[in-house]
Amino acid sequence: MISRNILSYIGVVALTCYVAYATDPTQLQDFCVGVNDPTDALFVNGMFCKNPMEAKPEDFFLSGLDKPGNTDNRVGSNVTQATATQLAGLNTLGISLVRIDFRPHGGLNPPHTHPRATELLTVIEGTLYVGFVTSNLPNGENKLFTKVLNKGDVFIFPQGLIHFQLNIGKTPAIAIAGLSSQNPGVVTIGNAVFGAKPPISVDVLSKAFQLDEKTVKHLQA
Repeated sequence: MISRNILSYIGVVALTCYVAYATDPTQLQDFCVGVNDPTDALFVNGMFCKNPMEAKPEDFFLSGLDKPGNTDNRVGSNVTQATATQLAGLNTLGISLVRIDFRPHGGLNPPHTHPRATELLTVIEGTLYVGFVTSNLPNGENKLFTKVLNKGDVFIFPQGLIHFQLNIGKTPAIAIAGLSSQNPGVVTIGNAVFGAKPPISVDVLSKAFQLDEKTVKHLQA
C-alpha cells in the first residue's frame, strides 16, 4: 500500500504544478521590453526583447485610455487594449488592461472567452448587467452567474469561461478590466462558430444548434 506521506507528497506536487501553470510564466529578469526588430535581440514569451540597457521610460508608458472608444457598430461597444502589443514594457510581466465603452440602451460586449486570463472588471460609469457561465458541471448543466453592476462595483470572470457585459442604463457606460496575462486572447463565440474561415460544416452546426441549414448559412454569411 502507498503510505500517507507519499500520498501527501503527491498531492502537494500536483497542487504546486497546478499553481505554477495557472498564469503566464514568471519572468527571469526585471523586464523584457518587446521589440519587432530581431537584430541582436532575444526571443522570449512570443516577442523579441530589447537590450535592457537601451530601455526607456516610454517603453513602460501608454496614453489614451481617457478617450472613449467608438461604439457606433453592430454591438454598441468598443474595447481599447493595453496589452504587450500596445505597451512593449508589459512583455513577460503577465498582466494587461482594457477599457470597454458601451453605447446607451443595450451596448453589448458579446459572449466571449479569454483562453489565457482571468478578468477583473470595474465599472467607471454607468450600469452594466454582466455574467459568466461555468464549464460542464457533473450533472451536465452549465450554471450562469449574473450581477447588475453600478459605478465602483467589481466583478470577476474566471479564466476560459464564457462571459458578457450589457449596458442596461440610459447613458454611456465605461469599464476598466485587468487581465492576468500579457496576451489574454479573445474568442467571441458567435464569430468563432459562425464566422470561421474556412467555415465549419453546415451539417455540424445545424445539428449542434438544432437549426435548419438555411438559418446556419444565413448566420455564416
